[in-house]
Amino acid sequence: MSAPTNLRTTSLLLSLTLFAGCAVNPVTGRSEFAITSASKELEIGKLQYGPSQQSQGGKFTADETLVEYVSEVGQRLAAVSKRSLPYEFVIINDSVPNAWALPGGKIAVNRGLLLELSNESELAAVLGHEVVHAAARHGAQAMDRGMLLQGGLLLTSIAVHDSEFANEIVGGAKTGLQLISHKYGRDAERESDIYGIEYMVDAGYDPVGAVTLQETFVRLSGERRKDFLEGLFASHPPSAERVDNNRKKAAEYPPGGELGEVRFREKTDFLRRTKPAYSAFDQSASLATVDTDAALAAIDRAIGLLPTEPRFHGRRGDILMLRQKYTAADEAFSAALEMDDSYYEYYLGKGLANSQLGNRREARTLLDRANELLPTAVAMSELGKLSLVDGRRSDAKQYFRAAARAGGQVGREATSAFIRLDLPDDPTQYIVAEAIATNGQVFAVVTNRSPLPLREVRIVFRAIANGEAITRAVSMTSLAAGERTRATAGWQFQQSDVVTEISARVAGATL
Repeated sequence: MSAPTNLRTTSLLLSLTLFAGCAVNPVTGRSEFAITSASKELEIGKLQYGPSQQSQGGKFTADETLVEYVSEVGQRLAAVSKRSLPYEFVIINDSVPNAWALPGGKIAVNRGLLLELSNESELAAVLGHEVVHAAARHGAQAMDRGMLLQGGLLLTSIAVHDSEFANEIVGGAKTGLQLISHKYGRDAERESDIYGIEYMVDAGYDPVGAVTLQETFVRLSGERRKDFLEGLFASHPPSAERVDNNRKKAAEYPPGGELGEVRFREKTDFLRRTKPAYSAFDQSASLATVDTDAALAAIDRAIGLLPTEPRFHGRRGDILMLRQKYTAADEAFSAALEMDDSYYEYYLGKGLANSQLGNRREARTLLDRANELLPTAVAMSELGKLSLVDGRRSDAKQYFRAAARAGGQVGREATSAFIRLDLPDDPTQYIVAEAIATNGQVFAVVTNRSPLPLREVRIVFRAIANGEAITRAVSMTSLAAGERTRATAGWQFQQSDVVTEISARVAGATL
């Protein structure tokens, strides 16, 4: 590393320490270097809790008794936590077994994970583990490491791994997804296991639940169950070592404590009774892109078994959109919204359907509401298209610019749409022309910095030759994405000529 780089790095670290310092971890009691303050943790958790729920399937609402039960168990553990936080607990309406915690004590457990548990003690082990992640600042520590790696950014940029939502979300809402999909290190997992058992015991639970839970996870890991590999195991990998550690920790306490088998079975009875309906719902998702007839039959079967589940009606709307049955899709999304008006996908789907039906004003209202709940590239791109139809070119550019920040096909299409609008306004953002004079000739090295092929690229050369201003425009028929080539001015100067102020300027281009 060069000396200037060393100086810059040292300077950056010195400036970073002005905003950071040592803090005592309230769970472990160790002194730790901390960049993210406690107030920032609370702010991030509060800000990202809603979008994070939206991005994972929304809140489970079909059985309020179960929702209240999970929250009660969570608050029982939060009451014995070594760190006072505004803890919240929700059930995510997704069959993938998973659980996660955001900074500030915002915790979620998936519907699918509840079906894998045997008793309340195991549920307490799951929630206690997540309480420790929040209390011990594990999410904040991940952000701190990201800030150091990214050069002191206000918010980190943690990679999102294997998430179906990674290419959809745009803007600040992606931070929550980054945090909940972050894979914890071995030390963080060990701390959450050990202190989670302490919390279980303090709350009156039998710590054997933490042992049987990890034994189940190790078994399922060996079976390579896809849903677990995509969910809990992606961020909380199980191991025989964790089982042994939990067994040793549990042995430190006298026998006893609550297992809660009967209560757990009673409270989760709805999930077991309705499992065939949710299985049909999941089947419809896997069939949607290959056989819409079979997908529609599966979701209709799910609705027949459980007509009060809004996600089933929302999925039916999605399938009808694929079949270009926009009026029927609009009706399906309306049914979902009547049952749950807090989930972005229903507004998004209904907005897209109304856009196709020509109801532009209603479409914009619905898509704006979808973006309030969870900003997505799909909604932004569609709002861009609607703005173009209405002649609001500046608004369209802003929407396409936002959508272009996403990945995937939608992001690529939005990038093209934005460049198409922005290129006439400022071609120099996409094409660079550097004038060079040699051997009496003038040419420009022209580079297309855009991801798209361009046509009719116009370069204007200017110079002062023997005191007289001269200009020449040159056109290039095409310029491939990333291409670097020469454009010749066509001037031939003699050695006796005095030529100064040579320049080349991009005057325009088209896609």
